[in-house]
Amino acid sequence: MKKKWIIGIVLLAIGLSCSSTKNDNQDEKGVATVLPDEPNEVKAFVLAYSDFSREILSNGAVTAGQKADLYFQTAEIVAAVHVKNGEQVVAGQAIASLDSFKLKNSLNQAKDNLERMRLELQDVLIGQGYSMSDTARIPQEVMEIARVKSNYDNAVNQYALAEYEYQHATLYAPFDGVVANLFQKPHNMSSTAEPFCTIIGNASMEVVFNMLESELSVVRTGNRILVSPYAMADFNGEGRITEINPAVDKNGMVRVKASVNNPGNRLYDGMNVRVKIQQTIPHLLTIPKSALVLRSNKQVVFTLKDGLALWNYVHTGLENSTHYVILEETTETLHEGDSVIYEGNLNLAHETPVSLIDN
Repeated sequence: MKKKWIIGIVLLAIGLSCSSTKNDNQDEKGVATVLPDEPNEVKAFVLAYSDFSREILSNGAVTAGQKADLYFQTAEIVAAVHVKNGEQVVAGQAIASLDSFKLKNSLNQAKDNLERMRLELQDVLIGQGYSMSDTARIPQEVMEIARVKSNYDNAVNQYALAEYEYQHATLYAPFDGVVANLFQKPHNMSSTAEPFCTIIGNASMEVVFNMLESELSVVRTGNRILVSPYAMADFNGEGRITEINPAVDKNGMVRVKASVNNPGNRLYDGMNVRVKIQQTIPHLLTIPKSALVLRSNKQVVFTLKDGLALWNYVHTGLENSTHYVILEETTETLHEGDSVIYEGNLNLAHETPVSLIDN
């Protein structure tokens, strides 16, 4: 009986062993199917010396390069408004005009009064023994007394004022730009205390921003900047620094101004923007940020040679939003002309077979 039990246990053990071997063979077959032995596909570029754009980031606001508030000189009924908000205008284009009846009448009255005062002046001079036709012979003190007695100077001033008000009954654009803040309607009384509208010269805009005192050493007038509005992530304007205010505020900030082009007139006066200051440093080895990986907290770059990914320790210095600068001590491992892998490098190891694909 005891022998039968021993034989049964032996047979059971043999059966379990066969089953386990069969399952292991099936698992290995499945793994081989899921993980085929194929080279990793990567993208690479040829390492070369090039110019590097050092970047300093800040926030700023857009202001118009030219901006003018237009006022009427007299309070009269608005006869016509020729433009609307957002409309492009050219220098000298009519913006709005007042009813000019009263202004024209005042000009005619001032002209008539001036003619009467001219006759009064002539009478005073004749009384002194002089003639208006020969003013060169009249002593200066005599002429001044005659002008006061005849009230001629006051008539001249009244006529000049009436002529000025009549000529300014129509507002004209002082320069090319766009109309803004126009809220007045025709047939309403104009105001001399508030601007009728604003003309913004939007062909060239300015950006005002602050930067740290410690960053002044790398910023100069003429430095290139890039401007990106918060409201339009797809837009980038380019400009140059034009002014650096030679004063540091209590927060350790310096005020800087730059002129910026405005393609498509997409920058608005008062718009908040990101500012990226760029300083070009020549002849540096640079790599895209995607080419750098970390292995055990060390910076590593993979190069491609003979179909294999080769592991290289590196040290980086300056950086901007897209690239790192390779420090000189790293040139012992990286050299100009090396093929540097910048895509498909996250899971690579030393001497991993790779396949280069087109960029």
